[in-house]
Amino acid sequence: MTTNTLHITVESTAEFFEAALEDVRRLEADEEVDDEYVLSLPDEEALERVLSAKNLELVRTIATAEPESVRELARLVDRDIKNVSTALNRLAELGLVELEDVGRAKKPTVWYEHVEIDIPIAPGGADDSDVIPA
Repeated sequence: MTTNTLHITVESTAEFFEAALEDVRRLEADEEVDDEYVLSLPDEEALERVLSAKNLELVRTIATAEPESVRELARLVDRDIKNVSTALNRLAELGLVELEDVGRAKKPTVWYEHVEIDIPIAPGGADDSDVIPA
């Protein structure tokens, strides 16, 4: 995985904390830990809200047009500034966008170019031992 990739995973709270504890154990043992940004969501409904068509339009417009302010972004996507501001604040809370203070304005930015999504299909996920040869 490259450093400009956001990894989104759908996992239970227990799975999230188990993975976090494993990372802590590895750090304490001076072992290598994946250097990736992971957004963990509890279910597909949360994934659908985060990656809604309107939110993706905002992220893509930020990445391609590089607007200097929330107002400029709202104009580019032809949406009300209040709605865009609310959506951006939610995305910023999740780490999907950054809002940089530039004078009195806030400049939205994204640091990633790709999004990878990991959704388990079978309970407990699947590893290579679960694969049935063709």
